[in-house]
Amino acid sequence: MVKSMTGFGRAEQTINEKTYLVEIKSLNGKQLEINLKIPPLLKPYEFDVRSLLQESLLRGTIECFISIKQNGSLKPVVINTDLIKAYYQQIEELATDLKIDTNSVLSALLRLPEVVSASNDVLDKNDWTDLKKVIDTALHELNYHREDEGKSLEKELMLRIKNINDQEDEILKLEPKRKEKMKAELLQMLEENVGKENYDANRMEQELIYYIEKIDIREEQVRLKNHCDYFKTILSDDASSKGKKLSFVIQEIGREINTTGSKAYDAHIQKCVVLMKDELEKAKEQIFNIL
Repeated sequence: MVKSMTGFGRAEQTINEKTYLVEIKSLNGKQLEINLKIPPLLKPYEFDVRSLLQESLLRGTIECFISIKQNGSLKPVVINTDLIKAYYQQIEELATDLKIDTNSVLSALLRLPEVVSASNDVLDKNDWTDLKKVIDTALHELNYHREDEGKSLEKELMLRIKNINDQEDEILKLEPKRKEKMKAELLQMLEENVGKENYDANRMEQELIYYIEKIDIREEQVRLKNHCDYFKTILSDDASSKGKKLSFVIQEIGREINTTGSKAYDAHIQKCVVLMKDELEKAKEQIFNIL
């Protein structure tokens, strides 16, 4: 099962006289990075909120917004008099410079951030239990989106690995002809430049064997196949987080493809290598989004 790092979850629920709203957005990232926006009365539970997010989401760039709205007619509030005086002092200085009347600014001051707030200093344990359920619902929705997008990513990656395997099979078909062609070209070059009667055929055969072994790509093809098989095994296992492991394996696949290209000395095999590299780059782009 593959999970994407991208997802969105939203949950809103009214319990007793409070309405809880939780919105969580997740994007790809190398580690877990949480940007948390919560009301002041939830500050004592910030660590608990972060723990819930970390336990459920594991990795990615996370933005979480939580709001708590008090319902009903009785809403005890507190006016921050020190803050409102500071606001007024600055407004009065500005009004003096601009020669503006400040007699009717009180209503505007009361609407400024943090001037009026609920009298609840902190959320009690019962309210936190209620809010936790709403957070869990939002996380469940986000993870559902991650799994749904992960299915598309898995399908895409399996296609890329299949295409690499297809080109690998084509190279294996071309390999015997490549050796025969190289041997024939070397012998022809020697005959044209040295003369057939002027070199030791037995020594030439030994040198040819040594040269062809140096540029042999069978080992690279065996390792490439093994890496591709392991990649598909990782994709199909039950691990919840596998993006980093897939990234390591795709690097090994890339090394074998590059080595094959450097040893090829054959236009048809080079063409196969180019197509494999193209599929590899497409796979890398998709792996960046995997949890």
